[in-house]
Amino acid sequence: MTSTNFRPLHDRVVVRRIEAEAKTKGGIIIPDTAKEKPQEGEIVAVGTGTRDDKGALIALDVKAGDRILFGKWSGTEVKINGEDLLIMKEADIMGVIG
Repeated sequence: MTSTNFRPLHDRVVVRRIEAEAKTKGGIIIPDTAKEKPQEGEIVAVGTGTRDDKGALIALDVKAGDRILFGKWSGTEVKINGEDLLIMKEADIMGVIG
C-alpha cells in the first residue's frame, strides 16, 4: 500500500484481504455469488502495542507485510484512501503464514 495517513492504536492492525483464486485446480470458474470472503490477508499497518499492569509497552508479534490468517467474522470493515480494509485486534489473528 502506498503511504497512508492512518495509524491504528494500541494492539490493532490494518489488514488488506488477499483474494482467493476465482478458478479451481480443475479449471472450474467460481462465480462471485458462491465465493466466501477470504480469511487470508496482508498486514498494512500495526499499532504500537499494549501496556501491561506496570505501564511497560508490549510490542505486537506481527509487522507490516506479514501474511496472516484470521477468523471469518474478525475485524471491522473500513474504507481508507478508497481501499476496502479491515481493522482488527492482534488477538483475532490466528497465525502468520510463512
